[in-house]
Amino acid sequence: MGLFDKFKQIFDKKNKKELDDYEQGLHKTSKEFVNKINLLSSKYKKVSPEYFDELEEIFIMADIGVETVMKFIDKLKKRVKTENIVDSKDLMDIIIDEMFIIYVNNDIIVNKINYSEEGPTVILFVGVNGVGKTTSIGKIAHRLKNQGKKVLLVAGDTFRAGAVEQIIEWGNKIGCDVVSKDTQDASSVIFDALNKAKTENYDVVLIDTAGRLQNKINLMNELDKINKVIGKIIPKAPHETLLVIDATTGQNGISQAKSFKEITDITGIILTKLDGTAKGGIVLAIKENVGIPVKFIGLGEKEDDLKVFDIEKYIYGLFGGENEK
Repeated sequence: MGLFDKFKQIFDKKNKKELDDYEQGLHKTSKEFVNKINLLSSKYKKVSPEYFDELEEIFIMADIGVETVMKFIDKLKKRVKTENIVDSKDLMDIIIDEMFIIYVNNDIIVNKINYSEEGPTVILFVGVNGVGKTTSIGKIAHRLKNQGKKVLLVAGDTFRAGAVEQIIEWGNKIGCDVVSKDTQDASSVIFDALNKAKTENYDVVLIDTAGRLQNKINLMNELDKINKVIGKIIPKAPHETLLVIDATTGQNGISQAKSFKEITDITGIILTKLDGTAKGGIVLAIKENVGIPVKFIGLGEKEDDLKVFDIEKYIYGLFGGENEK
């Protein structure tokens, strides 16, 4: 049975649209990554030190990260020795196997939103400017509204020029209410929004925040104040704090994740613009380096192109389509 056929057996027909989206969204990475591995297997018929040296380079170029790659290659070498593998083409299934293991790492992977059992679910969005934070909020609001939820958007980024107008535009586009105020005090906007959410029985509140990371102390103080305001109005909130990272920034995205993790409690990551890079291995690098699960990935510009992350579909998109040909 071929590799592509094995992937096909994992999923049922209901998943076909989602699988196609993953395949198309990861096409740049897949084409670059899988073609290089296939060429390597043609170049080196047998597994050798030279094969592993070039394989290591391929993984690093896919932005999986040097430390992660070194661990990964060590594991492959051990399995080659233990399982007595000689033919380099027999390594592909083991590579896929180990990629699953890197991401899962004996953790219980939770990629779903942690909804509150009582009252509105509050989701805070953080991240530097330009990563697609407000757009991600709009797309998630669109998804939730289609699921029948009453969604409130909060213009909590009172710092960036045009941020309030952008989230209001998203609200108008998808038919969701937006709370905004003519003030630079984000906590004041959030205070009003959460009281509205409680009074008017909203299911989910999505809060935008300023994207400053240059001065960690100021950002930490602001997020701390925001978290206190949220917790006073809705106990145990925010229920999620999602960090938005632009996949095209590569290893800089890892640095952002580490910095924000120091500042506040991040529960999940949204990886935007994954379709725009040939270095989609950053998904594995983030999980390995920061220990935070990716909850959503951006695979296009349309409203429904922000997908709930699924490691099996990700691996399928990375390998499946190229191996079908």
